[in-house]
Amino acid sequence: MRQDIKSKAIRRLKIVEGQIRGLQKMVEDEKYCIDIITQTSAVKQSLSSVEDVLMENHLGHCVHHQMSSGQVDKAKSEVLKVYKLKRK
Repeated sequence: MRQDIKSKAIRRLKIVEGQIRGLQKMVEDEKYCIDIITQTSAVKQSLSSVEDVLMENHLGHCVHHQMSSGQVDKAKSEVLKVYKLKRK
């Protein structure tokens, strides 16, 4: 994994970690349900951002390597798998 991608992913995961702790506290403190749901939506967006960074790495490094080494079917299969996961 490229170092810049790794740094981005770790930074964003730390943000998600803080958001999750905040959500837990909101539930413990019995905050307003809509406020909690709003924060869960923010967590989902943050996780999607992490996925985007990891996908950038995968396409730029792993898939490129697979394609250039003749593993075209494997590369296509992985890209389609991630595409289908993102649509759910």
